[in-house]
Amino acid sequence: MNLVQVTPGAGGMFCGNCLRDNALVTELRRQGHQTLMVPLYLPVRLDETDQSAGTPIFYSGINVYLDQVLPAFRRAPRWLHRLLQSPRLLALASGRAAKTRPADVGELTVSMLRGEQGNQARELEDLVAWLAEHAKPDVVCLSNALLIGMARRIKAVTGARLACMLQGEDWFLDGLGEPFRTQAWQTLGERLREVDVLMAPSRYFAELMASRAGLPVERIAIVPNGINLAGYPAETGRARPVPNPPVLGYFARMSRDKGVDLLVDAFLLLKARGKVPGLKLRVGGGCGPTDEPVVQEQLAKLRQAGVETDAEFCRNLSREEKVRFLASLSVFSVPARYGEAFGLYVVEALAAGVPVVQPRTAAFPELVAASGAGVLCERDNAKALAEALEALLLDPARCERFSGAAVRAAREQFSVEAMARQTLEVFRQTSGA
Repeated sequence: MNLVQVTPGAGGMFCGNCLRDNALVTELRRQGHQTLMVPLYLPVRLDETDQSAGTPIFYSGINVYLDQVLPAFRRAPRWLHRLLQSPRLLALASGRAAKTRPADVGELTVSMLRGEQGNQARELEDLVAWLAEHAKPDVVCLSNALLIGMARRIKAVTGARLACMLQGEDWFLDGLGEPFRTQAWQTLGERLREVDVLMAPSRYFAELMASRAGLPVERIAIVPNGINLAGYPAETGRARPVPNPPVLGYFARMSRDKGVDLLVDAFLLLKARGKVPGLKLRVGGGCGPTDEPVVQEQLAKLRQAGVETDAEFCRNLSREEKVRFLASLSVFSVPARYGEAFGLYVVEALAAGVPVVQPRTAAFPELVAASGAGVLCERDNAKALAEALEALLLDPARCERFSGAAVRAAREQFSVEAMARQTLEVFRQTSGA
């Protein structure tokens, strides 16, 4: 099969969907499948080799915005349109994109979901023409449902079968102001019915999106996300070196949505209780312009409590730095407040052999049950989180069992090889191959 993965770039920010798509394309190519990764909006930022290198960026973020706010720009000359697709210009625009909130882009989102009927129809035709001439795909896979406006024209012009991944779109759509929230959900549901297959990373999210978009849940295949395991532990029988003193860790975007402040509060409670001597805190992950004030608030809390020297914040690490970071942890937690569709960061911790403590909500119970390498606690509750973390930190034998189970689960269930194998099976069913 000739495959195309369409992936929106996040500019200067690390994006879980970009990392997953890039790993998937890398593995599909390794297995000998002709696969293209086509970037949209902005350049992608990755911690592995960029599989979209050499492919034009379509739906330039600058053009998309100008199409929306300046009707005359939709008839702009081709040379100007191409100029504004420059990767250098788009890189400069990335900082502004990092500050964009769902509430600010409601009308634009609805327009994009309407595809050929929206203000960005010219961008869509450019993409479709390029796919038909250069890619000639059998299957085109959209990275998330917010791209669903492209599906109808891609199918009509290229004849390709269409797959669409469902990956946490609900929080963005629910953040739109009215009437755009209602319009977006309605348009999304209508357009999703036109694709050949839908894939969700968890049963939780399949059921949620089926309910919200008015779709039969049986139409949605479950394909858990996977990661490249190069550099992570390969053995499950050997005990992992135990950090001394113990280290509580977090690795995700440093935002309130992900619960970084909750983890800091839990850490402060643990330090005040004093049952885990010498406990350290290590926070890593993406930190953009809107996240830095949150980080500074956490540092101020730690200073006020007199434990700032026991905490470390590691911003925007490379892949190698991330793997070493995770290996340094005793226990891992990202107590996200919103309904996480999957939580790729949990799999990264499991791959490093680190036990996890996660909220009893969204996809986390599925990940903990599948891995047998963690515990659950009440959502959005720093005290409950601290108690669950403390119980695990004070039980070395349990941590050792969880560590082996974590590595085993990552290798058997959440590797990029497993994700590619299941994705290919869905694609084959979709194409009739």
